[in-house]
Amino acid sequence: MEGPEIGALIIGDELLSGKRQDCHMPHLIRSLAQHGLELAWVRIVGDGADLLTDTFRETLRRGAWTFSFGGIGATPDDRTRASLAAALGRPLQRHPEFVALLEARFGDEAYPNRVLMAELPEGSSLIPNPVNGIPGFTCERHFCVPGFPAMAEPMARWAIDRYLAGLAPRERPVERAFRLYGVPESRLVPLLTELEQRYPYLRISSLPGTRDGAPRVELCVRGTPAGVDIAFADLQRALVEGGFVVAVEELELLATFHPPGT
Repeated sequence: MEGPEIGALIIGDELLSGKRQDCHMPHLIRSLAQHGLELAWVRIVGDGADLLTDTFRETLRRGAWTFSFGGIGATPDDRTRASLAAALGRPLQRHPEFVALLEARFGDEAYPNRVLMAELPEGSSLIPNPVNGIPGFTCERHFCVPGFPAMAEPMARWAIDRYLAGLAPRERPVERAFRLYGVPESRLVPLLTELEQRYPYLRISSLPGTRDGAPRVELCVRGTPAGVDIAFADLQRALVEGGFVVAVEELELLATFHPPGT
């Protein structure tokens, strides 16, 4: 069931200050889902060089396929290229194809500043940019694209199509859920713990709430369709046997959720 670990780094002090809002995650979720893939995590990171370098060391250590948005321009606060190189223990090198693209577009004005964008970690390849022709780059399972959504979205799709499309698990996940009323979540802990141990390949979760001042719990089972059906029925049966409900019909069934693109 488990597919590759895929994460996203969304870089920029302006996101943490509230000056701008992230637009990358919803698009990336949809683009991955079209291939039966999912995000495992997302981090929003400021522009500090040490923090970026440490973050890349962690993603490299995990071997995660990582989409990095922002910080690949030529200004001093664009530190993605240098931080990834430092995390890899590799030098920055001017990528000849990147330099040629800059020279073709800007001529002499590619120097001395714009050409800095072509200084990439050793071993990098380019990610084409269909909007303005200034590429991003990929290196060691990391896809580094601009922070501008109009550019980042098609570049991320290109990377998914080229590198990740064939890595999806055989079966796409589904979620089945229901709501249980009048029972506090704390009473369900032993039952849910036992169920999780019985079905370690599934995700079993609970979301507490209230209705008219009384406890309400939404219980969800997520995974392959066949496994979900078995565990879902098991969970319902356990609630009846445990005296939480008199009959399964008391549970409020929710619509089966299929991730976007499935």
